[in-house]
Amino acid sequence: MSESKATQTTHFGFSEVPVDEKQKLVGRVFSSVAKNYDLMNDLMSVGLHRVWKQYFVATSGVKRGDRVLDLAGGTGDIARLLHPRVGEEGRIVLGDINAEMLGVGRDRLTDAGLVRGLDYVRLNAQALPFPDRHFDLVTIAFGLRNVTDKDAALREMFRVLKIGGRALVLEFSQVKAEWFRPLYDFHGFQVLPRLGRLFANDADSYRYLAESIRRHPPQAELEAMLRDAGFDRVSHRNLSGGIVAIHSGYRT
Repeated sequence: MSESKATQTTHFGFSEVPVDEKQKLVGRVFSSVAKNYDLMNDLMSVGLHRVWKQYFVATSGVKRGDRVLDLAGGTGDIARLLHPRVGEEGRIVLGDINAEMLGVGRDRLTDAGLVRGLDYVRLNAQALPFPDRHFDLVTIAFGLRNVTDKDAALREMFRVLKIGGRALVLEFSQVKAEWFRPLYDFHGFQVLPRLGRLFANDADSYRYLAESIRRHPPQAELEAMLRDAGFDRVSHRNLSGGIVAIHSGYRT
């Protein structure tokens, strides 16, 4: 974890900021991009985020009747894919710390006719407002890298899982092919902010998002963090050469 207890600072992209200010700064970013969230993801992933999310849910092992918590649920992409899989007996809680993102997700799912079995909770992933052993599955897609204390969030995910429950993290990760990394960095640090300025009139938010990817723990480090949080049977699967990875852990 990059946070320094001695100085009480943490990273915000490539900048160091006081720990108690990061949440506010991240909140500003996502309030800014909420209405253009799909555009943001399309620009960052060249449209591949839709395929990654479909694979993420298809391999989640979620069953009819399951109770699922989707953290950093944003505009509802993961909840929408999970909804038919849990069926009428299941329930999905879409949680996000950002009110604007949560509102966009609620409106989109409601407009799509998805109302039954969905709850919306504004929450902090570091201190979840749920009892122990409450969920069969906890997911977080493209949200963990924005959490101030990732270790605390992973411990909370573990706490609210039932015995036998599973946590799944979909996140941008470390590209495996050395030759591709300069191209990937050029897209993230040079192209993406310019596209953000062009299409959303917001270069700074898109620059932060690219920087946050670089600062996120690589695959092996995140596996170790999951184990430290209490998870067993920890593993990861790279997608698109490690541009993103799905990390998995069970509570046994």
